[in-house]
Amino acid sequence: MSAIPQQAIVTQKLILIVDDTPTNIGVISGALRDSYKTKIATNGPKALSLACAEEKPDLILLDVMMPEMDGYEVCMRLKAEPSTREIPVIFLTGQTSAEDETRGFEVGAVDYVHKPFSPAVVKARVRSHILLRESGAQLTAQLLELNNELDMARQIQLSILPHTVPQLPGLEIVARFRPMTAVAGDFYDFVQIDDKHLGILIADVSGHGLSSALIASMLQVALTAQVVHASEPAKVLSGLNHALCGKFTQHFVTAAYVYVDLEKSQMRYAGAGHPPVMQFRRSTGKTNKLLENGLILGMFENATYETLQCPLRAGDRYVLYTDGIVEAASPAAELYGEDRFMRFIDDNQALGAEQFADALLDEVSQWGQPACQGQQDDITLLLFDFKRF
Repeated sequence: MSAIPQQAIVTQKLILIVDDTPTNIGVISGALRDSYKTKIATNGPKALSLACAEEKPDLILLDVMMPEMDGYEVCMRLKAEPSTREIPVIFLTGQTSAEDETRGFEVGAVDYVHKPFSPAVVKARVRSHILLRESGAQLTAQLLELNNELDMARQIQLSILPHTVPQLPGLEIVARFRPMTAVAGDFYDFVQIDDKHLGILIADVSGHGLSSALIASMLQVALTAQVVHASEPAKVLSGLNHALCGKFTQHFVTAAYVYVDLEKSQMRYAGAGHPPVMQFRRSTGKTNKLLENGLILGMFENATYETLQCPLRAGDRYVLYTDGIVEAASPAAELYGEDRFMRFIDDNQALGAEQFADALLDEVSQWGQPACQGQQDDITLLLFDFKRF
């Protein structure tokens, strides 16, 4: 049973009037009395006391010229106090020079009402700034709600990613996942058949944010249905493509799927519009690109894929990644690029898998745009070292 909505109780806004001239107080109070509650202070200290009371004013009308403590100092103290800094302050003044008004805005005022007062102008200015404050508070609440929802989405996304990497004799696997925002369009997962056979999927949904993250979450379900074909990368990608086609129109997915067969010391790989797999051969000391790409996922229902097979040799390192690495741009707009990536792999071949992954991400971070601009794209990195002799 749904609850019957209750009509919200509308409370009058409280306006604090600060002026040492009774005539001015009478004019302003008369202009506002029908629409607002008012409190009166005739000096700065009293104004600060009322502003900090439990029932805080929604707006303050503040005379500039007062004995002992002028309006500028009162305003500065209000803005320095966390509990009152968000209360809008409108200065009341007979001074009209640009320098005086500039000083008022510098200390935190939002507007001026010049003497002699027009009741209609006073009421209009108060109403405008009350509405602005309410709109700002509403936007703040909506932003907080959105951030809470994004944080929840982030937690959900992290929960569907592998919490640990598979442990297979003769194989060391490392995974790193760095979303650009709270949620990401990147995805990775493993299909472990036994301690000698393992499937590895890495994927990248176009775009960023919630829509990309939702599509990425679909890949987990779609991959589960492909376990029967786990040893055949081309069939896995075909199955994923079939599962995704027709589900969205504004995005696409790139992916690479690798099947590691430790029993035969073989690796089989197929791609769908994804960056090439980097293969480091210990025997040559050089990194090569492995590329066997079909069409992107989710756009072409009849897309077909081919499988590339290569032997695993002791000391080999294979690196799978999303394009957030190679497309990281320097402040001069130069991409990190595949060639620089391959040189980094060659130059850091002696590092263990964990150390290599951290060093690479540090390198890309330092290469990228200034820290104030943040990460430019989602980054996922998967690598495995074959150690069996």
